[in-house]
Amino acid sequence: MFIGRKKELEELNGILGLRCANLIVIKGRRRVGKSRLIKEFAKPYKSYEFMGLPPDNNVTPQTQRNEFIRKFREQFQYPKFHSNDWGDLFTMLSKQCENGRVIIILDEISWMANDDPTFLGKLKTVWDTHFSNNSQLILILCGSVSSWIDKNILSNTGYLGRPSLHMTIEELPLEDCNKFWPKHAAGVSAFEKLKILSVTGGIPRYLELVDHRISAEENISKLFFNKNSALYDEFKYIFSDIYGKRSTKYIEIIRLLGVSVASRDDILKSLKSQSGGDVTECLDDLQVGGFIDRDYTWNIRTQNISNMCHYRLKDNYTRFYLKFILPNNVKIEKGRFDKIPINNLPGWNTIIALQFENLVINNHNKILKILGINSADVIMANPYFQRATLRQKGCQIDYLIQTKQDIVYICEIKFSRTQITSPIISEVRQKIDSIALPKYVSRRAILIHVNDVSDEVIDSGFFAKIIDFTEFLN
Repeated sequence: MFIGRKKELEELNGILGLRCANLIVIKGRRRVGKSRLIKEFAKPYKSYEFMGLPPDNNVTPQTQRNEFIRKFREQFQYPKFHSNDWGDLFTMLSKQCENGRVIIILDEISWMANDDPTFLGKLKTVWDTHFSNNSQLILILCGSVSSWIDKNILSNTGYLGRPSLHMTIEELPLEDCNKFWPKHAAGVSAFEKLKILSVTGGIPRYLELVDHRISAEENISKLFFNKNSALYDEFKYIFSDIYGKRSTKYIEIIRLLGVSVASRDDILKSLKSQSGGDVTECLDDLQVGGFIDRDYTWNIRTQNISNMCHYRLKDNYTRFYLKFILPNNVKIEKGRFDKIPINNLPGWNTIIALQFENLVINNHNKILKILGINSADVIMANPYFQRATLRQKGCQIDYLIQTKQDIVYICEIKFSRTQITSPIISEVRQKIDSIALPKYVSRRAILIHVNDVSDEVIDSGFFAKIIDFTEFLN
């Protein structure tokens, strides 16, 4: 069953009406569902797919060409042949696709082009001279190494203006994640679903592996704390496949952000790095790849974005792996973590609170929808932090929305295993009092929670809106 991606499919189907050949670029992290989306789009049409081999010491440019030839022969029932030139191979492919609606998919294109400086130039030449002659042809370039695609295709002067569409595939929104629970599982609580989502995020492949007949705890034990499980070694493949030989530097940064948010200077200091440019490039790559996010703060009065920013680990699987799987690899390998209740994991409540916050922030559009805020009216919306000075207190807001109507919505994202009671009011009031707000700006306190809120909190009227996690799933 194909779930979600309605907007992405609408954009792809919109290309079909254009009266010219079209080049489409699709990128996104491993397991996010890029290939599945493309197959769904291409299902009604004649399509041919070629995939690069994962980088490895034994994989050479000729190995990649040989794999291309193997797939070519398989799909076109072609006799054996040999070629050491991408230009010849792309020309042969174009001859097979000269007429009618046809979709060509080059998946994991950065792998296919690995260590071959001629690949992209020859692809561009054949696109200009052959592929583009078929006005019904669509060529899709797809890959997990988003930064490579940005640098070598989207920002490459040779390809400038050629892609008709380029899209980044993000995690599924929570309302689509909820569809992975079948209808007969209607009795599963939002809290139990949160436990699963706190370790999978909105990654479709991870959600497909969940067995809804057993509890969240059993699923997590089965998927993560078993050396034979699908997700036990996933982290290694993510970073080695995407970042290759440089993966060590990226993992260092990821591990640092797994502990807490950090500024670029904090990261440089922790890594004891002399090369600021190198670290900045890694941060940009991780952000483009969907593993981290860069949260800016701003001046509410002037609406100017501050130079201050924090990097935040936004990928829930990655944080869970770093906190609980990596430190216990030896025990897991020996089977000593079998059936350990997740509630007994040290620091679990702290981590699930961070994961809950991530899920909510990653679904910020749903917050706007629930609050009835038109996105066109939003000036800024982000986790907000304010540095302490002689004239103002320091503070940090989980999520703050500033609108053109001179209203700020202060969102408190609160995870609690038990009922939330009245102390939450004084906590949030203290934060609001610390924000440097002009007198003409109205304040609205918003509480986003899972589980339950006491009548005392509800009846106080302090919160303009109390949002249950269930609303994100509906």
